[in-house]
Amino acid sequence: MGKVYIDKCSEYVYEEVINVVGKMLSNIPEIQGLKIGTVLVKTNLLKKNKPEDAVTTHPFVVEGLVRFFQSKGHEVIIGDSPGGPFNPHILKNFYTQAGLVDVSERTGCKLNYDTETIDVKVENGKVVNTLKLVKAFVDADYLVSCAKLKTHTMMTYTGAVKNLFGTVPGVNKADYHLKMNDTLDFANLLIDICDYIKPIVSVIDGIHAMEGNGPSAGDIRKLGLLFAGVNPFELDYVASDLVGIKNHPTAIESLKRGLYDPNSIEVVGLLSELNIEPFKLPESTHVNFISGKIPKFAENYVLDKFRPYPYVNKEKCIGCGICSANCPKKVITIKDKKATINTKDCIRCFCCHELCPEKAVSVKRHPLHRIIFGE
Repeated sequence: MGKVYIDKCSEYVYEEVINVVGKMLSNIPEIQGLKIGTVLVKTNLLKKNKPEDAVTTHPFVVEGLVRFFQSKGHEVIIGDSPGGPFNPHILKNFYTQAGLVDVSERTGCKLNYDTETIDVKVENGKVVNTLKLVKAFVDADYLVSCAKLKTHTMMTYTGAVKNLFGTVPGVNKADYHLKMNDTLDFANLLIDICDYIKPIVSVIDGIHAMEGNGPSAGDIRKLGLLFAGVNPFELDYVASDLVGIKNHPTAIESLKRGLYDPNSIEVVGLLSELNIEPFKLPESTHVNFISGKIPKFAENYVLDKFRPYPYVNKEKCIGCGICSANCPKKVITIKDKKATINTKDCIRCFCCHELCPEKAVSVKRHPLHRIIFGE
């Protein structure tokens, strides 16, 4: 029986966050007697956001993990590989904006600037046999997933498992999106990565979470909770179910693969006391009411033709080119300092929506969407 730990933490008050994270981790027996080594805390730095934007893992949560493992004698490194170009200069900007340089200065821990990549063989992969990963994440003795609880335009939910997609070098993420543009295939890619990395523990920052059109353009939701667990699939199941995000692709596929059993998870903490209004889902999320009612080839055609797609708000767009540079299918062009998306060839990965610094990319639905998919 696996355990998932939930604790209250109402706001980002420094001492409170550090204490709650430390208390939660102290209750997890599997991480108490580890052989002394290097611990890499893999945070979530999707793009260059400040902590108060609720897009990145809050630095106080990261620091709580750093201080816990330092107290056990481990050397701790903080790292991530955000989307786009991956080099030390860009990493420094991300770390600074996310408040992690301050964490490093307060604790003496290192920030990872090693951008070397490595190809690894995946023994039990369902959709990949090899992976290209950031070498520092593979070389660490232990890796911790320190995620942010958010909705996600492509995958509906992102947490401990999806966070580990950040072990892939930034420029290579587009390649995987292009190859795995079906949501279930991409879910299995995320599972393959997580199963290879095998984090020793995962923590999800849900103090300020995100609902709606996450993971970067949604609405901040003050949830006031922190989550932790050894099994990231169990952890994501409990956290997503608690906020009303049920049957998202990663949960469905990891359950099929026997990586968790909902009936054998013990929740330690506050679950019986919590009554949380379900999170608003992304506009790209849909329930398919036509599956099994028409031939498969017709179903695929209808789903492809009428599913939501990214749309550029020309008034907000500043023509920075981030969307174009990170588009896996290369269907975005910049003309007259405005982005234009060729939606005919778009694979609906919504990377443009995730990475736009101006929130100029929205999600648009076909007029017949409601009839075909429902709300």
